[in-house]
Amino acid sequence: MENVSSRTKKKALLLIDRVLSTAMVNTKNPDSITFFFSDTYRFYFLMSFMLEHFNENEISQEYAISLVPKKFASRIKRLQVLKQAVQLGYIDEETSKSDRRRRIYKPSEQMISDFYEYADNAVTDI
Repeated sequence: MENVSSRTKKKALLLIDRVLSTAMVNTKNPDSITFFFSDTYRFYFLMSFMLEHFNENEISQEYAISLVPKKFASRIKRLQVLKQAVQLGYIDEETSKSDRRRRIYKPSEQMISDFYEYADNAVTDI
């Protein structure tokens, strides 16, 4: 490993600094971002959920809990995180117009705003 270029090592250090400063130790993150960064499953869920939203895909309950591989959380935990995010107002839940039993999820307006704020602070080189 000693023959890693100094440029590659600098990139690795910058990546570590960016991840830690924008996710783990950033006290300026909105509560919604902090909620989703509290464990690995929530982090992957947020990123996957927002990607689906930005790609304008409809997100049902089953689809939402399938966004992250099962190895990160049990079905019960995946449902609990989704329901907790709804209760906290980070995700909106609606009844499908075509099937009243089906629930559709999307990020709340505040969550979208918080996510954009987080992205503005995390990504500085565009």
